[in-house]
Amino acid sequence: MADDLTTRIAAFLDEHVVMSLATAGPNGLHATNLFYARDHLALVWLSDPDTRHSRDLETQPDVAATVAADSADFRTIRGVQMHGLASRVGEAMERVRLLALLGMRYRFLASIKDAPQAIQAAYQKAQVYRLSPRDIVLIDNTKGFGHKETLTL
Repeated sequence: MADDLTTRIAAFLDEHVVMSLATAGPNGLHATNLFYARDHLALVWLSDPDTRHSRDLETQPDVAATVAADSADFRTIRGVQMHGLASRVGEAMERVRLLALLGMRYRFLASIKDAPQAIQAAYQKAQVYRLSPRDIVLIDNTKGFGHKETLTL
């Protein structure tokens, strides 16, 4: 059962490209939308280390994230909620591996050297971050109102 749920969660995450990340820090709660790639069931992204959400992670790594399909009908709502720990990836080889993963998913990253100088500079400053989930909830109202399945890792 867990293997089937893991497969369905991975497939859902692969179908979508934007997550909403919720952090908490000295200025309170914060949410931001980010492009992500999936590394098994962990989510990885690039971000400027000076953004509010990146600064929040330095002091409070507990986060929540959602990935949702756009829907105007409650009967078709589907999504993933996850809770876990997020942090900057510091190890050089792991950063290279995750940058390659992000580059495969977002082709514009592969041609960043051809981008305007300001974009290249922002990319060079960006850091790689990873959300390692403790639990993931798959929501699927197509199976009934409020249908949820939880995977604890």
